[in-house]
Amino acid sequence: MSQAATARGAPRVADVAGVRPRSRQRVLRPLLMLGGIAVVVVGAGLYWMAGGRYVSIDDAYVRAAKESLSTDVSGTVADVAVKEGAHVQAGQVLLRLDQRKFQIALDGARANLAQTALMMEAMKQDYQRMLHEVDAKSSQLDADQASYERYANLVKSGGVTRADYDNARFALAADKQAVEALRVQAKVQLAKLGGDPNVAVTATPQYLQAQAQVDEAQRELDQTVIKAPFAGIVTQVDTVQPGMYLTAATAAFGLVSSDNVWVEANPKETELTHVKPGDPVDVTVDTYPDHVWHGTVQSISPNSGSEFSVLPAQNTSGNWVKVVQRIPVRIVVQGNADDPQLRAGMSVEASIDTGHHRTLAELF
Repeated sequence: MSQAATARGAPRVADVAGVRPRSRQRVLRPLLMLGGIAVVVVGAGLYWMAGGRYVSIDDAYVRAAKESLSTDVSGTVADVAVKEGAHVQAGQVLLRLDQRKFQIALDGARANLAQTALMMEAMKQDYQRMLHEVDAKSSQLDADQASYERYANLVKSGGVTRADYDNARFALAADKQAVEALRVQAKVQLAKLGGDPNVAVTATPQYLQAQAQVDEAQRELDQTVIKAPFAGIVTQVDTVQPGMYLTAATAAFGLVSSDNVWVEANPKETELTHVKPGDPVDVTVDTYPDHVWHGTVQSISPNSGSEFSVLPAQNTSGNWVKVVQRIPVRIVVQGNADDPQLRAGMSVEASIDTGHHRTLAELF
C-alpha cells in the first residue's frame, strides 16, 4: 500500500492521543467542580457543628471587693499605722483618732450609770419606808377610831364635852387623809419601780437608759480606731496625715481586697444561650498575655447592665432602634501562689466552655 493510501485511510497516532485528553477533561471537570463544592459544604457543616461551644468575651475586667474606710465620729488624727500600698490583714489597725475626749465621755457615762444604780436602790428602800409609815399611821388611825367611837357614846350621856367629841372626830378624819396620802405616795414610788418592789436594779428603765449611754460612749471610743475589715492592700493613704481633723463619714483611704477577686464579663445577650453557672472558663489578662487563669462561671446577672443606669434606655419612643444588650457574668478565678497579682480594673479576655455541641436538627 502506498504511503498516500495509508495517509488517507488510517488515523494518525497523534490524532487518537489528542482525543483521549479532551475526553478525560470533559469527565474530570464536572467531578472536580462538584467535589470542590462538596468539600466546602462538608467543611462548613463540620465547622458549624463544632462551633457554638466556646463563648469568647473581650468586654471583661478584673473586679475586687473594695471599701472606702471611714468612721462615724469626728476627731483629730493621732496616728496613721500603714503606708501606701501596704498589704494588711483583717483586723489590723490602720488609723487612730485622738481618744481623750471620747474617753472622758465614757468615764462620765459610767459614773452616771453607777449613780443611777444607787438611786434605784434608794428608791426601793424608800418604798419600804413608805409602807412602814402607812402601817404606823394606820395604827394611829385605829386608835383614833376607837377614841372617836368611845367619845360618841359618852357625849350622849354627858360623860365628855362636845368639844372633846369634835376633836376626836376631826383627828380621825385627818388620820384617814394622812393614811390615804401615804398610800398614794407608796403607789407612785412603786410605779417608778415598774410595779415590782423587788425588781433588779439592772432591769429598771432608768438603769437601762444609763447603760445605753455607756454603750454609745464605748462605741464612739471604739470608732476612733479604724481596722481593716478584710485582708487587702491600702491605697490613697497619703490623703490623711497626723494632726488632720477628720469629720464623721469622711473617707480616710481605700482598701482593695487581695483575696476576694473575680472577673466581671459582659457578653452579648445572644451569646448566653448555652452559658450556665459552673461552666469552666479560661482567662487571660492583657497585662500578662502569656499566662492563663482557670475559673468557673459563678453567676449570671438577672438584668442587663443598663437596667440600673442613671438614665436607662427609653424604648417607648417612635424612633426606637433595637440594640443588643450585655448581661454581666461573674467568673470566679482559681489562682495559685505563683500567679501574677490581679489588680482591680485590669482588662481581661475570657473564653467560656459551654460544653454544647450542635446537631443537624438545629438546622431545621
